[in-house]
Amino acid sequence: MSKPPMRWVVHCMLLGLWLAAGSGYAEPYLAVQTGLKCSQCHVNPTGGGLRAVYGDVFAQTLLPATQLDAGTSPWTGNVTGFLRLGADLRTAALATEVPHSKTVSQFQLEQLRTYVEAQVIPERLLLYVDEQDAPGGALNREAYALYWSADHDWYVKAGQMYLPFGWRLQDQSALVQQASGINMTTPDQAVEFGWLRGHWDAQLDVSNGTAGGPVNDSRKQFSSQLVYVASFWRLGAAANYNDKLGGGRSAYGIFGGLHTGPITWLGEADAIDDRSLGFNQGRMLATLLEGNWLIARGNNLKITAEYLDPNRSVHNNGQTRWSVVYELTPIPFAQLRAGVRYEDGIPQNDAQHTRQYFIELHGSF
Repeated sequence: MSKPPMRWVVHCMLLGLWLAAGSGYAEPYLAVQTGLKCSQCHVNPTGGGLRAVYGDVFAQTLLPATQLDAGTSPWTGNVTGFLRLGADLRTAALATEVPHSKTVSQFQLEQLRTYVEAQVIPERLLLYVDEQDAPGGALNREAYALYWSADHDWYVKAGQMYLPFGWRLQDQSALVQQASGINMTTPDQAVEFGWLRGHWDAQLDVSNGTAGGPVNDSRKQFSSQLVYVASFWRLGAAANYNDKLGGGRSAYGIFGGLHTGPITWLGEADAIDDRSLGFNQGRMLATLLEGNWLIARGNNLKITAEYLDPNRSVHNNGQTRWSVVYELTPIPFAQLRAGVRYEDGIPQNDAQHTRQYFIELHGSF
């Protein structure tokens, strides 16, 4: 049987994605673009997961290219006076090219997640659950209780949660997130104290240091973050120390954002030292620079440059990664992304010279 024309294959991929679901998924550049803190648009004060009421309204009125008539009021996730629900479905079609290997193409369900927020005491005490339902079996990501002060300038959070460290990016494979080991795939059981006042935003966490795994000693992990937020820029610093048996692991990062006309910039640089590896093999450096060009309402062009030095004691072993992604948010809660990613690294390692082409659909409410 002859192979189908490439145009037909692409059309089928696009159609399959559009039938799967719809979503607009918030990213850090939107916070820099609007001058808002993460807590303005998300239930979690450090960002990610279920949108707050303001975030839902923003996603329906200001983010999409076309605003649909929502009737008397927009969707805010309210099921009852104290219970709010949300969900996030992400699908993708990928084609990966590796030198001297066959091109691999596939459809992929990246994740299906459900969110539940229960306001036990309105605006003061809430319970929150973030559950990943697919692929595979159910997997809890976050489950915590959050207590706010009366004027919302500080809070205490306890349970399983994402730790604060730099930008909470949508791309969990970003080199800065892989190097630090702190991202939305490695939540930990912790206690977090947060302070939000004026332009300042700070968090301090004490966690088990096992990324949700079993605990077999009394050693702990400490995470802290301090951010200054202005109307068109922000600058932050983060630190993490995991007191592991056999040698501690420390990570330090600086990150910031700048809004310049139609372009919003994000940057981050992280230095990691994992002393459990010995012989200075755990000394890493990872950087990210990202530009988001708002071409028109609901149309964003994202260009990202990344660098990773996996072992700073070895010369000429750095890895770079370039990504160009076009993001279309045609209607509320629906975003289609198409892009290409190129990786470059050690010449003799084919796996570090891949090209990936992808089309993604994010659906959430």
